[in-house]
Amino acid sequence: MKIGIVCYPTFGGSGVVATELGLELSKRGHEIHFITYNQPVRLELLSNHVHYHEVNVPEYPLFHYQPYELALSSKLVDMVKLHGIEILHVHYAIPHAYAAFMAKKMLEEEGIYVPIVTTLHGTDITLVGSHPFYKPAVTFSINKSDAVTAVSQSLKEDTLRLFDIKNNIHVVPNFIDLNKYNHGFTDCQRGMMATDDEKIITHISNLREVKRVQDVVAVFYNIQKAMPAKLMLVGEGPEREKIEYRCQELGILDKVVFFGKSNEIDKILCFSDLFLLPSKTESFGLAALEAMASGVPVISSNTGGIPEVNIQGVSGFLSNVGDVDDMTKNALHILSDDARLETFKSNAKKESLKFDLHEIVPQYEAIYEDTLTKCLVL
Repeated sequence: MKIGIVCYPTFGGSGVVATELGLELSKRGHEIHFITYNQPVRLELLSNHVHYHEVNVPEYPLFHYQPYELALSSKLVDMVKLHGIEILHVHYAIPHAYAAFMAKKMLEEEGIYVPIVTTLHGTDITLVGSHPFYKPAVTFSINKSDAVTAVSQSLKEDTLRLFDIKNNIHVVPNFIDLNKYNHGFTDCQRGMMATDDEKIITHISNLREVKRVQDVVAVFYNIQKAMPAKLMLVGEGPEREKIEYRCQELGILDKVVFFGKSNEIDKILCFSDLFLLPSKTESFGLAALEAMASGVPVISSNTGGIPEVNIQGVSGFLSNVGDVDDMTKNALHILSDDARLETFKSNAKKESLKFDLHEIVPQYEAIYEDTLTKCLVL
């Protein structure tokens, strides 16, 4: 198949998943065309099966905000005609599904029919999409897609609750390449992060308010009072300065390492003993899955799609949003016994196997094939 993929080319979960999906599809013999405004961050190698097409938005003084959707629609039309793209897979309802529908209608005027598969990732539904200004456009985009997927059952239910959806929504979870988590790091490298008697606690996010990083600090503060420990904070975002001040107030700044945007997440997770994800909401919880793939148990909030990834009492524990005391209790339960910690680490690794890309990518292939077949009938 010749597949056009539209996504945000950023470090965010949707962009990472879209890029990894395209790369794996290319290895399976499909021709992949990424169409977006920058080369996706995970798109490190272009090949005969992987192509990138940049969407340029001309600057017009007439527009206060430059019309990206218009530029994207036009680019999609051009790329479909030039490369014979058979199906478009767009990640995010707006602006991508909206722009793809306009491209589809323009192509139909020339006798070219290209179906649209839309994947919902969360923010387009729970944050942006539910806003009254955008709700009609999101509803329209989802209902006009030829196939729709959501990354968790929770997100599917949210979508059906918030919008008047006539389309069927398939749940296809996010995934990771487990081959990338077979680490060969040595124990001496762990010593660069903590001493032998210190437990390593980790949190990775964009440090936005929704991630509740203050709760991460609060849980860690309680942990380090009970046992020697270090906190690894990975990522950049608006909450970072507040977090640094809070650590200073609590007198634990020397026990917290701020990595910023790191290219060594695999090493950090490899030596971690516990991962904290107390988010207010998560459509899936990709960071938790990445931790579990490295054999790191997870202490998380019981919200959104996280319970579909982090299994209570098996790969870690779930608590109500903001319940720092319960998260602390669960963390200490895991960390206070070495044998128990090893059991949770092993369980976390086993649970992550369900989300290996070799298990998930064929589900997308089946949806493409089914969608193309239905379109041929029409």
